[in-house]
Amino acid sequence: MPKIVDHAQRRDELVRAVWEVISREGIEGATVRKVAEAAGVSVGGLRHYFDTKRGLLAFAAHAIGRNVAARIAGHLHADLPGLERARLMLEELLPLDDDRRVEVDVWLACLVRSRVDESLAELHSTAWAGERHICRLAVASCHDMPSPEIGQEFAEAGLERQAARLHVFMDGLTLQTATYPHNFTPQTIRAIVRDELCLLTETRSPSAGEDSHDPKPRPE
Repeated sequence: MPKIVDHAQRRDELVRAVWEVISREGIEGATVRKVAEAAGVSVGGLRHYFDTKRGLLAFAAHAIGRNVAARIAGHLHADLPGLERARLMLEELLPLDDDRRVEVDVWLACLVRSRVDESLAELHSTAWAGERHICRLAVASCHDMPSPEIGQEFAEAGLERQAARLHVFMDGLTLQTATYPHNFTPQTIRAIVRDELCLLTETRSPSAGEDSHDPKPRPE
């Protein structure tokens, strides 16, 4: 009788193996052969999921996007105070534990590679918009407002400006905490995020007619 393969479980196992190899070896050192060794399967056994290094990187990046989106959705629909909900959503982007540390390492590596690797073109075009959406969700939660749809800007310029500022803040915090992990404890990171949200929401919003000076992503 042929062995029944649980493809969802196998995919999760391979995702872990891919992340482990990229986190340990870096983008250049990550190969299909090394992933197969880490996962304890043959190279041929990976062909249903990816068979090239480019496919490997896309596989890793898409898995991170799905996982982060699922966790954020859980916070978004939880019965929580707005500020706490916003903080928890933003924390999903930061290296606060072993799993998220690996996710951030792999995500940053793939994002840098996406500038020159056409197989990651979709990641390059959607990463900015995805993170801006998360920041808008956080701003809306802080102000007890309905969540905007993906790609939907706030009608009030002041709120859109808050989302833009939060986006820049999160990019900087993510890069620093990933690059200099010994300088940040999880407690420190959480306090920084909480303080930024408090400062953000205490600031009086500019009028709707004021320019936000928000740098938009330019076409490549």
